[in-house]
Amino acid sequence: MKKNTYILIFLIFLSTSNGVAETFLSLKKNKVNVRYGPSFDSDIKFVYNKINLPVKLIDKKENFRRIIDLKNNGGWIHVSQLKKINSVIAINDKILFKKPNSFAKPIAQIKKGRLLMLQKCEDDWCKVKSDNFDGWIKTNNTWGLIN
Repeated sequence: MKKNTYILIFLIFLSTSNGVAETFLSLKKNKVNVRYGPSFDSDIKFVYNKINLPVKLIDKKENFRRIIDLKNNGGWIHVSQLKKINSVIAINDKILFKKPNSFAKPIAQIKKGRLLMLQKCEDDWCKVKSDNFDGWIKTNNTWGLIN
């Protein structure tokens, strides 16, 4: 009976874990090749030309990471081209506030699709920088953070 319980717990653990926890990364360079497979021998699928663009990690193989972006484009990128997440993309128009509070003074309107550089996060708010503005946004309707 005890052996069956351990086997059942092990099978449940295997069925719930996918090997890679939901993680976001950012592009380290202005030009990053995305490949069809996890090898330098694999053909280039497309090229990103946006430094700090957030991407979602979905698989790992040796020194390559399989990623997808906001538009579900995906492929394999060498780890040397990736870094810890430092940016998010606004999915909807947002308001940038002076303080992490909906009643604080609004500073600017952030348009849908804008890349925002993260400075720090507290609860449901993140301090971000965009062009000449820096302030706080609610983390809902952003892509690149695990909420």
